[in-house]
Amino acid sequence: MDHTLKLLKQMAHGIAKQFGTSCEVVIHDLNKDLETSIVHIENGQVTHRKSGDGPSGIVLETLHKNAAKVQDKLSYLTRTEDGRILKSSTLYIRDADEKISYIFSINYDITALLTIDSALGSLLHTEPETDTYTVSKPHSPQTITRNVEELLNDLMQQGVALVGKPVALMTKEDKIQVVRYLNDAGAFLITKSGDKVANLLNISKFTLYSYMDAGK
Repeated sequence: MDHTLKLLKQMAHGIAKQFGTSCEVVIHDLNKDLETSIVHIENGQVTHRKSGDGPSGIVLETLHKNAAKVQDKLSYLTRTEDGRILKSSTLYIRDADEKISYIFSINYDITALLTIDSALGSLLHTEPETDTYTVSKPHSPQTITRNVEELLNDLMQQGVALVGKPVALMTKEDKIQVVRYLNDAGAFLITKSGDKVANLLNISKFTLYSYMDAGK
């Protein structure tokens, strides 16, 4: 075990002990097989993951982007497959050559806290002085998946939802938009993803590659 990974595991254990069983801490090793990127996890019951499981969407995004432009992502919302809401932070750990070697993620289950916040909000609510006001809509939390197959399926669903119409009614431009979204998310780093995306969009692999070029 290298010194960096040993230190990260020590930090993960300390954070998990400090904040309790609702706080999951995950270490992804980007130097090993993508499909088993998790090398250490504390309180894995939060997302039902374990060491040896595959990457999250944030890992694919990281591998797809220029490492020099990747910055830590702090205090954002994610969602588990069973609907619980997490407050998450992701830190990118670089080696001496500035290559991202590890991803250190903290996921805190705030579902119960949101329930309390909702109850308090209802109790403290007052009517606005005017009817002309705007409420901003928050971004939907990204779902945390356990393996690359679940992740790819989730990304494909997001791509279709982005266009807002069934695949059967999509135009060529709509399908290019889906392919561009999946490419930007790093979906094509997953083994055999091209076959699944082509099947989803009812196009050939050749057409898929041409859509990828068109979406750049």
